[in-house]
Amino acid sequence: MGIGKTGKILLADIGGTNARFALSKAESSDGDQTGPIDYVKVADFPTVREAIADLLARRSGAEQPQRAVLAVAGPVTNNRCVMTNSPWVIDGNELQPALGFDSVHVLNDFEVVAWSLPALQPADLVPLGGGDGLPGEPLLVVGPGTGFGVSCLVERHGSRLAVVTEAGHATLPAENEREERVIACMRGRLGHVSIERGALSGSGLQNLYEALAEIDGVQVPHRDAAAITKSALEGSCPVSRATLEMFCAILGSVAGNLAVTFGARGGVYIAGGIVPRFRDFLAASAFRARFEAKGRFQDYLRNIPTRLVIKPDASFVGLNMFADHTSD
Repeated sequence: MGIGKTGKILLADIGGTNARFALSKAESSDGDQTGPIDYVKVADFPTVREAIADLLARRSGAEQPQRAVLAVAGPVTNNRCVMTNSPWVIDGNELQPALGFDSVHVLNDFEVVAWSLPALQPADLVPLGGGDGLPGEPLLVVGPGTGFGVSCLVERHGSRLAVVTEAGHATLPAENEREERVIACMRGRLGHVSIERGALSGSGLQNLYEALAEIDGVQVPHRDAAAITKSALEGSCPVSRATLEMFCAILGSVAGNLAVTFGARGGVYIAGGIVPRFRDFLAASAFRARFEAKGRFQDYLRNIPTRLVIKPDASFVGLNMFADHTSD
């Protein structure tokens, strides 16, 4: 049930360890739609209902929200998410009457990032090549982080839909013999080598590093994704640098594959927690060349802009965009 554009809205970005909450209005005269953000440790509350009730009690002087839009780090089915790394179950249909909301929407966190894309400003983005993008065409976001998220925002006849995918679990492609050898090495340990586990995530970066060391016959110390990135940028470890170079090249190939899959002529955006740490390295890498390297479709890809999202609270922009779009 819609409430118009004057009531407060509870916004939340809920992960396995931490949750962030804010109150917002669906429309704001100064363009700043999100109020102060409260950070909550998931372990401090047995349920999301108790966490929200505590927040609303602490903000008793403020106008109480009439509806809620919640982003969750997990798959959503029928407005419900069972969190993978926490005991919380986020069920919008239960929270609505329990907390007195008119409506509660539960969205996948990457779906929310997709909703943010039309509202992002130049200061929120680092350009990585391509043209300006075609108005009204699909916008694609891909995100290497703990996993590999992919979502596409499609607009047709004034209505928007964010398509949520599990593209990170598709098979990792190889573009040359060296990548084929790396993937074959990982296949011996992992079985199926997905985009996420084979390269484009924190654990993927580590698997890539270990496979490169193995096929090159080099002994390297154990490093996690952060240490691999650090030693690559410092130039202190040739294997780490080769790993980061291959990560960027594969990211370009995968992003290009997904761009032609979704027809994302509005633009392709790179989000997630990993890539903003080495934006200059990415810009100087083979990322863009590999993005465009699609044979007869190279001209199609050449016109699609690629941009890195550097805005830390883009999820709240997306939550607001979704709330605006679903208001009466």
